[in-house]
Amino acid sequence: MSPQAVRPATPAAGPVPAATSVPATAPVAVAAGTIATPVAPAPTATTGSATTSTATTITATTSTATTSTDSTTTVTTTAGATTAAVTATAATTAFTPVEPTRTAGAATGTAASGTVRTGTARTTLAPAAPAPAAAPPTAAAPHTPAVPDSEGQTGPTAALPGLPQALSTRARTLAGAVRRRCADLARIESPSGDAPRLDALAEELAAGFRATGATVQREPGPAGDHLVLQWEGRDESLPHLLVVGHHDTVWPAGILTDWPVTEQDGTLSGPGVVDMKGGLAILEGAFALLADLGQRPHRTVRLVVVSDEEVGSPDGRRLVERQLRDAAAVLGLEPPHPDGRLKTARRGSTRVRLTVTGREAHAGNDAADGVSAVDELVDQLVAVRGLTSLPGTELNAGRISGGSRANVVAGRAEAELGLRFSTTEAQRRTLDNLARLTALRPGARVRTEVLSSRPAWPERSANPLLRHVRSLAAVLGQQLDGAPAGGAGDTNLPGSRGLPTLDGFGAVGGGAHARHEHIRIDQLAPRIALLAALLAVPLPRLRDRSEG
Repeated sequence: MSPQAVRPATPAAGPVPAATSVPATAPVAVAAGTIATPVAPAPTATTGSATTSTATTITATTSTATTSTDSTTTVTTTAGATTAAVTATAATTAFTPVEPTRTAGAATGTAASGTVRTGTARTTLAPAAPAPAAAPPTAAAPHTPAVPDSEGQTGPTAALPGLPQALSTRARTLAGAVRRRCADLARIESPSGDAPRLDALAEELAAGFRATGATVQREPGPAGDHLVLQWEGRDESLPHLLVVGHHDTVWPAGILTDWPVTEQDGTLSGPGVVDMKGGLAILEGAFALLADLGQRPHRTVRLVVVSDEEVGSPDGRRLVERQLRDAAAVLGLEPPHPDGRLKTARRGSTRVRLTVTGREAHAGNDAADGVSAVDELVDQLVAVRGLTSLPGTELNAGRISGGSRANVVAGRAEAELGLRFSTTEAQRRTLDNLARLTALRPGARVRTEVLSSRPAWPERSANPLLRHVRSLAAVLGQQLDGAPAGGAGDTNLPGSRGLPTLDGFGAVGGGAHARHEHIRIDQLAPRIALLAALLAVPLPRLRDRSEG
């Protein structure tokens, strides 16, 4: 945010008021620490017209840290299998909330730095500005006891008294803004392959993350720009934490016309809300939460948002690969299992295009002179079904096209196949079989082309990263576990290489790639708090060569 847009929060007496929409006659400045609440429903990206939203600026609740200092002491924290002794000045931080206040709008035409609006209202999750004067000393918050995990290890927030309660409280306050942010993002349609729409959403995401302190780099891609973002950590000497996500969806442009973003019965539904615009909004909220509490990530955090994940990341994979080097761990923003469990393994996936070339002829007069590519493709698909019957292998014929007219013998046909594999060996054997396909008709030609491929990420018996996240969740009053998933994603790559990897940190919900896609609103706050905690506290030793 630009310095002139920063507006300090001021205390207000009374209970925290609910966020409300107040009509304004002009766009208002979005100050650091504010949430711009949309007034009118946003038009879809299909209109092609640029509009400026009218919004009310509501100052977000902040937390002022006051510290009482005693003598030097030694705090011992246990994370995973590692015990580290830390000597420091004993300081108990009490997080004092500052009540939200409604601020007046700015003059017409003013906008915060990085605020880009094209065709939709904007909800900004910017960190709150610091109070103009130091708060008076307050009583120290009671020490939050460390919660042992399932293996008896002490919880990782033992050296951060008061932080779990502050995270949970602040996350509940931010949940409404994150819900609105998710809805805003879903109203910006972003089908895979539609570069203009994907670039518009990338610009919007960049502005939101930049407001939370990220540096942003846009990486051009053939089907839309990717984003690489970075937040500096408290200890820059440690290997970075990598987060992966995507902003493309499976839904075509214009889908909002008959399926608008809707909130009903405790859910938010719409195209892309769970896969994965909810996850992107939650991460933005987690960074805004930490900034409000005066916290920074423990180590450098890098986020890669690709524009082609839904088609296998054929170009975005290179960016994920580049950031894997020296990463301490990798987190994915895909939705969790419907019951909230994280994803600890994924099947491999490959997209294959099967192309058949025949010979065109008049279907009535010269049918014998033609070779039907459509007939050949149908027979090839039957044969492929048999070749992919290996245990742990699934085939989906997702798209078929061919021919030109009913009275012309088809000269060309093709099918796009989606294959899933539980093991690397099944993946290798199946692709070898497909590569050896030959035509069943004289004069026909068959070609197999791999469009994208992700290796299987096998489940491992020892999972210190999952144990660490379970311990964090317990400190926050949450119960959490993990399980393998059937789908594939960008976490397949680090997981297949043995890097500490977990996926499913996105919004809890269901119906990905289906018309009942939705997220559960009541699960936004727990997910915001969990991600913020995971960013803020030290990681345990996850592998022999890992630091920190």
